[in-house]
Amino acid sequence: MATVLVPVKFGSDQKYVRLVEIEGHYDFRQFCKKVIERFCLPPEANIKFKDATGTEVDGEIFSDLLHLGNTVLTLFSDDVFGLLFSSTSDVSDVGWSSGSSTVIVDGPPDKQPRVDYTSSVDTASAKQLIETVMRNSSGGEEVLEEYQRTETLTDATRRKMVNILVSHMMENHGHLPSKATREKYALGVVMAFPSLKDPFAKKGYEHFYDATSGTGYISWRLKTVQRRRRQIASKPQSSPSDLTLGGPTSPRTVKAVQQLDGDACQEALSLLNHTTDRVLIMQKMRETFQFRQKIVNDPDKSGDVLTIFPRFLDTAGLVNQDFQIMFDEETSARLLQKWDLFFKPGIIRQAMQLVPTPELQCLIKSAQSPAGNDLEEEKAYDHDMASLLLLIHLLPPPPGGSKNPKISATDAMERLITFHKSCCSLEERLRNNKKDHPYILAVGRQKNKIDKFYIVMDCHLIPLCGAVQQAELATSCQNQEQGKM
Repeated sequence: MATVLVPVKFGSDQKYVRLVEIEGHYDFRQFCKKVIERFCLPPEANIKFKDATGTEVDGEIFSDLLHLGNTVLTLFSDDVFGLLFSSTSDVSDVGWSSGSSTVIVDGPPDKQPRVDYTSSVDTASAKQLIETVMRNSSGGEEVLEEYQRTETLTDATRRKMVNILVSHMMENHGHLPSKATREKYALGVVMAFPSLKDPFAKKGYEHFYDATSGTGYISWRLKTVQRRRRQIASKPQSSPSDLTLGGPTSPRTVKAVQQLDGDACQEALSLLNHTTDRVLIMQKMRETFQFRQKIVNDPDKSGDVLTIFPRFLDTAGLVNQDFQIMFDEETSARLLQKWDLFFKPGIIRQAMQLVPTPELQCLIKSAQSPAGNDLEEEKAYDHDMASLLLLIHLLPPPPGGSKNPKISATDAMERLITFHKSCCSLEERLRNNKKDHPYILAVGRQKNKIDKFYIVMDCHLIPLCGAVQQAELATSCQNQEQGKM
């Protein structure tokens, strides 16, 4: 395979573009892509070429012209100026102008340009900075692992790396970091990832940040983030009433179930505190739903909901019933109806594309196991719970900070659900509970054979029931109500 170095001139800059001949042919699309990368143009830039006669050159004749040598092409990019600069403040930082530039296609030079990586920035500290940021950031380890495995980075991974570095840069140096700061990060990238150096550039890292022109991957990402911040800031602020529309605190009107108020509601509350009839409890809890919602959505009274409605602590199915009343029976059942057929296979398929870890592989193996098949490993949940927990690995982590440090997917799983062996004391677990947030407690002989689920909140156990139990209970309540009629 022959290699040709193509001198490319854009404005006042001139750089070489390396192109490899494959079976006597030069790839025009690859050439366009490398021209965009060499001059740090936006990936979506629309570029065209014309020869000295003004005739447009496309991929069909590009290879033939390149073989002729000493061919002069002109690069046209009508939209580059609009893509590069989103505001007049951006234009003041750069010396480029719109219009056309000349691309000279010639034979390879006698000597390659000398690469000068000297910089006023300490290369050792710049390299250490990048390595530290990548190790301590979510997704950074994946970038390092890919580079160690392939000695390069794909375009998607390179974009992920730039996003991580720009996020760290803005968090520590503000929304408008200095040129010296940007240059230090760019230098650190090519020091930590040597194969990403540009051998035909003066410093080797201009494609990440060029202080002269203010371009490069880092600059593009900064501009994108700043533009989005301006767009968010320009939007009118939502009023407090708008924030509750569609959310859990939104007021809801229950039409399917008659609601009690006044003295009738107080009588129902008194009855709930004394009766042991399960069907009657379910009925009165349905009839006091709106009254309960007012308490739950009131910050001053929400902590008393378990005192006013103590039946939550000894009657399974009340949480499910409230959920069905809030979103109607058809909507509340839609997730479970589509889970096995649509959602679960897609979740497993996406999880298999993640970087494998022992915890992730254990969940995937459990999620793929048929229903009723006991896994040899007792530490694995059954296929339904495992597929739900895979979602934690797929969801992006929340932004970290001094008050809310980032946690791993495994730690997030522990915060969501905790396993408790049925042979151990529940009272002792509640006494030793150190979690200050609600979570699910799974009780059983082993993880793949859960007998009961509870919601633990303020050292109280709220029992839950499965879909089958809930359906049987609903049928029993309906039959009793029809009998009364």
